[in-house]
Amino acid sequence: MDRIIPKKRWTLKRVVTIGVPSAFVLLLVLYSVFGDHLSKLNVETERITVSTVTKAPFQEYIPVTGTIQPLQTFFLDAAEGGRIDSIFVQAGSVVAKGDRILKLANTNMQLDVLYREALMFEQINNARNTRLAIEQNSLTLRGQLADVYYQIIRLQRLFERDTLMYRKQLISRQEFEQVRDEYEYWQAKKVITIENFKQDSLLRRVQLEQLDGSIKRMQSNLDMVMRSLEDLVVRAPISGQLTSLGAEIGQSKSPGQRLGQIDVLDGFKVRAAIDEFYISRINSGQTGTFDLGAASLGLAVEKVYPEVRDGKFEVDMLFDGAPPQGIRRGQTLQIRLRLGDLADAVIVPRGAFYEKTGGQWVYVVDKAGAFAVKRKIRLGRQNPQAFEVLEGIEPGEQVITSGYDNFGDIEKLVLKK
Repeated sequence: MDRIIPKKRWTLKRVVTIGVPSAFVLLLVLYSVFGDHLSKLNVETERITVSTVTKAPFQEYIPVTGTIQPLQTFFLDAAEGGRIDSIFVQAGSVVAKGDRILKLANTNMQLDVLYREALMFEQINNARNTRLAIEQNSLTLRGQLADVYYQIIRLQRLFERDTLMYRKQLISRQEFEQVRDEYEYWQAKKVITIENFKQDSLLRRVQLEQLDGSIKRMQSNLDMVMRSLEDLVVRAPISGQLTSLGAEIGQSKSPGQRLGQIDVLDGFKVRAAIDEFYISRINSGQTGTFDLGAASLGLAVEKVYPEVRDGKFEVDMLFDGAPPQGIRRGQTLQIRLRLGDLADAVIVPRGAFYEKTGGQWVYVVDKAGAFAVKRKIRLGRQNPQAFEVLEGIEPGEQVITSGYDNFGDIEKLVLKK
């Protein structure tokens, strides 16, 4: 008798048919959740530079190039234009204040000066003649006043005598009245003459003051005209070394054109050009150092020039103590200008990676050295050797500090030896 055999629900075929796809789907799910989806790039370790992040004393400074200059420099400019007629000293000579350096010839100017000089002398003579006329008029008025007083005194005596004689009827009425009228006339003329003399005195005083002032101004103008001729001879404004002289015999120079310069050799300073990015961080008193031979010497910022030209501004720096022996004008120094105090910080060595990332991220190498992963960081201060790390990486970790130009946007670098 036949027996019904129950059909198996999970046959091998069915298990294989359902299990394999299910397992594949499960693997896909697990990979999508827990798998490594970072874009990768194989990189040979020989072509990259790996640096270790450390915690060490950090000094923020910038390298600047300074040029040694005299402590004081005086420029020689042509006060008047002309042709170089004579040169009395050569560049490099030591000159004393007032020494003649060169002479300019200007024929037109000399003729003009002579004409103006003659014109001024004529005006001065006219003013003096006017003054003389005023003085003579004053003397005339004084003489008229003296004559009036004389006539009054004489007629007063006649009038008093004729009055007595008329009362005694010794003279006629007509003779008496003639003397009386003449006496009264001179009395009235005295009043008018005195008033005229007072007004003339006031007017004369004002005129003389104006004339004196005019003569002084003309004399001053004449002195200026004469000095313009003297300016054709260029003299040393101060004692020092004539370090440059841009003049040749027969060469024409315009007014205000630079002729040369004199350096005072009592001391030296250093002038340095700094990128305008640091203009808000540079102040008087900041210090720097430079190496001269085996010694490291100090400098301090003495003056900051705020004008920016071609993206740079300038500062003057003075030596810490006496200037070093053997330095020369025009010599250059490589200066480390401090921007902050020395303090412990987490630092990473400088590298070409900064040009690509701007200090916003870096590739951090795992402990086994098998790969490096992109990680966000934040950098702070810097100097030519290192960056200060504010966050993102810790001391002891390793980062790739060479250039990232060949990595594109790859997030994970697989390191191959």
